Amino acid sequence: MCLAHFASMWSFSAYPTLLPQLRDAWGMTNTEAGLVSGLFFAGYMVAVPVLTSLTDRLDARHIYAVAAGAATVGSLGMGLLANGAVAAGLFQILLGVGIAGTYMPGLKALSDRLRGATQSRAISFYTATFGLGLAFSVFLAGKLGELFGWRVVFIVTAIGPLIAAAIVLGRLRPMPRASAQAPRFLDFRPALRNRLAMAFTFGYTVHCFELFGSRSWFVAFLDASRGNTDWSLSPADIHAGANFIAAFASIAGNEVALRLGRARWIRIAMLASALLSCGIGWAFGASMTLLATLCLLHMVLVMGDSAALTSGLVASTDPASRGTAMALYSTLGFGGGFIAPLVLGAAIDLGGGASAALGWQLAFICLGLAPLIAALLLRFAEPGRR
Repeated sequence: MCLAHFASMWSFSAYPTLLPQLRDAWGMTNTEAGLVSGLFFAGYMVAVPVLTSLTDRLDARHIYAVAAGAATVGSLGMGLLANGAVAAGLFQILLGVGIAGTYMPGLKALSDRLRGATQSRAISFYTATFGLGLAFSVFLAGKLGELFGWRVVFIVTAIGPLIAAAIVLGRLRPMPRASAQAPRFLDFRPALRNRLAMAFTFGYTVHCFELFGSRSWFVAFLDASRGNTDWSLSPADIHAGANFIAAFASIAGNEVALRLGRARWIRIAMLASALLSCGIGWAFGASMTLLATLCLLHMVLVMGDSAALTSGLVASTDPASRGTAMALYSTLGFGGGFIAPLVLGAAIDLGGGASAALGWQLAFICLGLAPLIAALLLRFAEPGRR
């Protein structure tokens, strides 16, 4: 499942990695470029409640395979047909639908087949693979874009979801039909009544706001900071390396959470990432070494609570209704991912554009405020507190 998840992510970061190039080629403002990026998450939000809830009734393998096909079509459409913001936005929506039917349904397929501590650790490896797949997506898009142009990037990355579907259908054993105890389709009331599950869902929403806001704009931030200076590493290489290392922070964070307590660790990680996020914009125009270090620290801190949030949600829900709870969790989480790129793009335009330090300072302050507030509010979500 981790191998399939890795392959399904190939096209995930192609657009954010190529954003500076596509923004200039299509004459988009930063707000428009952020909106196209956000439409990926809009497609995810629309599809994930339906597709993930269906896993309470159908074998997740079949949902996974259909969604992988949608991701392939979306990526091919970007490479062969996209010629501006409107067409790109439509294909980004389709890519979001594809990820909606592979990420959480894949996690459901995995958690259904495991129990206990093994389940928690397997979830941490699976969520960490998200970061590895994303890092490879950034690296692949950066290299192929430099050598062959942006259209080739989307055509090549379309192969990944097909590989993922073949692995899941060929290697994952079938599961029996869902229990009669499964809730009504798209009935989120059991999840909404579960206070602990909703606390993890709120935390994940903020986590995704910071994570995907950063991932949508960090390459553009590094590119603008570089200006005309020659760096030994490209912005895409720096971001890919940071995401690769940060994937292991997700696994380590889950181990710390098992010992320290999930709620406490999540608050610590959010507070630390919030403070760093608020300060990153002030390093605009700094040396490659400093910016690469900040990028790495930022991604490590943001990913530190990822597995703890997801494993906490799974552990706090009834297996019969877990798919529906995961659907709500992922819908609201990626809702944060939809809003963040647009908010940051608007902040950059408000501050004078991508060439102005003020724009990036405002953007990263916006990025850090959400986890800062969440770290304070989650204090009151612990059992026994009103």
